[in-house]
Amino acid sequence: MPFRSSFDCLWCGRSWSVRDPDDLEGWAQLCADCVGRADDNDFVRYRVRAALAERGRDTQSATPSGKGAGHDNPDLSGHDEMVAYYEARASEYDDWYLRRGRYERGPLHDVAWAAELDEAGRWLDGLPISGEIVELAAGTGWWSPLLAAKGELSLYDAAPAPLDRARERLVAHRLRAHLHVRDAWAEPDRQVDAVFCGFWLSHVPRSRLAGFLGIVRRWLKPGGVFAFIDSRSDPQSSAIDHRPVRDQETMTRRLDDGREFTIPKVYYEPHELEEALAAAGFESSRVATTARFFLLGQAGAPESEGRPVSGSRPNGLG
Repeated sequence: MPFRSSFDCLWCGRSWSVRDPDDLEGWAQLCADCVGRADDNDFVRYRVRAALAERGRDTQSATPSGKGAGHDNPDLSGHDEMVAYYEARASEYDDWYLRRGRYERGPLHDVAWAAELDEAGRWLDGLPISGEIVELAAGTGWWSPLLAAKGELSLYDAAPAPLDRARERLVAHRLRAHLHVRDAWAEPDRQVDAVFCGFWLSHVPRSRLAGFLGIVRRWLKPGGVFAFIDSRSDPQSSAIDHRPVRDQETMTRRLDDGREFTIPKVYYEPHELEEALAAAGFESSRVATTARFFLLGQAGAPESEGRPVSGSRPNGLG
């Protein structure tokens, strides 16, 4: 997690501010009292160890003045560039879903894509989702009409331009929802019945996956549902001029006007996500696949109320 000078403690929820950028509390996002519990609390111990490593990495990349170059944090800079990319891409984003322009890959591949996209929609429609629903990183709202028909939907995205497209899509379907500019990494302001992410987890680096799943857990009421659709690694999935880097976690993306952006892109395996969901405190986690292109995942928050889960113990997944 990035350093924060002010935060709500990940364990007890207490508001806390640090005085110095080297303070461990700001890296762990734990108050001083909870940091003191590291000897007898597994989660706190894990966060303190992770914070020490994160602070050490920042120190190694410090500027000559000795101050940590927090703005050079690769997770943060990659995320900022990704928001800029999707803001710029809003007008052409749906070409990806519809296999138009640079996304056309020939009849054989495009027919397979359309069939699996329809399969993913039927899967999502069949999930037991109702009540208050939050869609994080909603983009242009491809899945939003389906979700809005199931309950009271709030759409959030860090980029305003895609949300404008989502609004138009909902109006065309004569559906209503709450749309707000809000980063997927922002802490929840309430608990809801369901959370959905479409093609977002693949933009979460492995080093931050546990942290993001903890945010989802804090969004959910006991018994709430988390569902997601995401990308499998297939050479025909992206545009003809996108350049995936195998065994790395980034991809260079080009827009129709020639601008290029390098963004996080991780092709998770189903077992990775199932293990990470279980470590984050979810129950009945299941991640299935379509034949080539998509991951279909669902998990439940425990029925009994417990302490919020914001990360997992070390298991190689973040």
